[in-house]
Amino acid sequence: MRPRKAFRKGTAEKLKTAMKQAKTKSEFQRIQCLWLRASLGLNADQVAQAVGWLPTSVRRLQAQYLKKGDPLLQSVGRGGRRHQNLTREEEQALLEPFSLKAGRGGMLEVSQVKLAYEKAVGHAVPKSTVYRMLARQGWRKIVPRPHHPQVDMTRQQEFKKNSPRGWLKSSSSKSEPSDRSD
Repeated sequence: MRPRKAFRKGTAEKLKTAMKQAKTKSEFQRIQCLWLRASLGLNADQVAQAVGWLPTSVRRLQAQYLKKGDPLLQSVGRGGRRHQNLTREEEQALLEPFSLKAGRGGMLEVSQVKLAYEKAVGHAVPKSTVYRMLARQGWRKIVPRPHHPQVDMTRQQEFKKNSPRGWLKSSSSKSEPSDRSD
């Protein structure tokens, strides 16, 4: 096992003040992982147990700090969209013509949005990419209640009016005794 690199002098004091200024729990824990090693000389396994992290995560953070120094403390943690084709603002601009059409009561066809998206990014994308973009932008699928395209509403209303009482039991008539015996 190779010897551990030592932190520079004054690092423990710098990290102690940084811990007091931490705004989030994750930021505090990141600084605490470094401070425990710099001030108390704890190894990665002991620091991980104290903070509640995995030892590999502690080692990775400490190695990055030794490599990059103080700018690592100002950087945000992991997460975010690393492999995006368009920014959120570009996505919103892409959907603008479609939102105007939808606002007037028109139907949105995802295939048309997919074509516009592919034209904007310059390569083919799966439908799921477009659906995720629509969800990210707050769009949702709203459909009317299904009915048969050849339904005749007048005949349907006529049937409801002239049918025997047994056909039209309402929820309130369920408590009444039925004529049928099982």
